[in-house]
Amino acid sequence: MKWKGRRQSDNVEDRRGMSGSGKVIAGGGIIGIIILLLNIFGGENAKMITPMLEQINQSQSTTPTEQRELTAEEKEMGEFVATVFADTEDVWIKIFNENNLGTYQQPKMVLFSGAVETACGGASSASGPFYCPGDQKVYMDLTFFEELRTRFGAKGGDFAIAYVIAHEVGHHVQTILGTSGKVRKLQQSRSDLEANKLSVCLELQADFYGGLWAHYNQKYLEEGDIEEALSAAHAVGDDAIQSKMQGHVVPDSFTHGTSEQRMKWFMKGFKTGDIQLGDTFAEEL
Repeated sequence: MKWKGRRQSDNVEDRRGMSGSGKVIAGGGIIGIIILLLNIFGGENAKMITPMLEQINQSQSTTPTEQRELTAEEKEMGEFVATVFADTEDVWIKIFNENNLGTYQQPKMVLFSGAVETACGGASSASGPFYCPGDQKVYMDLTFFEELRTRFGAKGGDFAIAYVIAHEVGHHVQTILGTSGKVRKLQQSRSDLEANKLSVCLELQADFYGGLWAHYNQKYLEEGDIEEALSAAHAVGDDAIQSKMQGHVVPDSFTHGTSEQRMKWFMKGFKTGDIQLGDTFAEEL
């Protein structure tokens, strides 16, 4: 992706030089795996998962804040992320204006290492990237992408990161358009299976919005970028994760969609560039 020398967002808070701040959910091991399985590309699920984990793991620890200098590579990654985030701001302002959706309220992004406190509760690196509707912020520990490549077989590359950012910003769009609130309300009166299906639709729509962002951002794309995004989307499909982690898949437990679905909806957004065609709920339920 062509990004150097371009505008960077002012809405990015980089906390990576701070370690050990706030409450850290103790335990790791299977708890970390649970978080990863349930909350990878977490959308708003972090809000629901954190209380469960705190019940499972009563012991929490608080450690003093330590600060360190970021490496040159980390600084460059921060600049890249801030550039991509700026692109999402520009694109969604344009989409909202073109479709008479009102004023686009820009989210913020927090880069962190290890653990972080949010309006949705505490989270660790194992949570994967997620969006918290309570403070309208995207949270990312960038070490996640190495895990995505080495453990789950994604190709890697800078556009895989851009896809994830665009997906999480998609959850912000769902929040300010009211989609997320409607889905959560519906889930309260549905069975677990039906609630899971609604969650899948929410996640696939965020993938569609990620593709929509890429459609509007094509002038900055380079050869291989879309393939990197599709590889990441494939790696985080429910079926791919369950097969990798437990050796079999349980479709009724899916909350984010299969690899095929995630790639399909990203590409639909990318090819059409039409926000009106992103009704995953009509097609998938």
